Amino acid sequence: MYFVTTLDFEMFVSAYLECALWSSTDESDDSGGNPLDDNYFVEDFTRNALRSARRDCRGFIGLPGVADALASVGDWGRHGHDFWLTRNGHGAGFWDRGYPAEVDKLLTDAAHSYGSEYIYVSRKRLHFGG
Repeated sequence: MYFVTTLDFEMFVSAYLECALWSSTDESDDSGGNPLDDNYFVEDFTRNALRSARRDCRGFIGLPGVADALASVGDWGRHGHDFWLTRNGHGAGFWDRGYPAEVDKLLTDAAHSYGSEYIYVSRKRLHFGG
């Protein structure tokens, strides 16, 4: 059983939040607007949003077999990125990394169990909605 270090976890959460910004837009026009990472940073998430992200990341990693599967196939930063993409159905994520089939299925199914999440802006602060 893999023990997730604080560094592993922090890399995972950081990549999760950065990917959320990179893959989300501000919906400022009919085409979807600008990528959030053009104008916002991780520091712009509210405390509640950061707590929610950390709770989801910790919960995902804590699902049966997930930490061991993640440890077997690569770096924790990339995994945080893939968790955001996979849970939101972005057409990329765990399943397209070329992982062994059983790892791919476990991680993809676990991420999908979290459902979709989105970011919205209110008073120049970032929040999660789902």
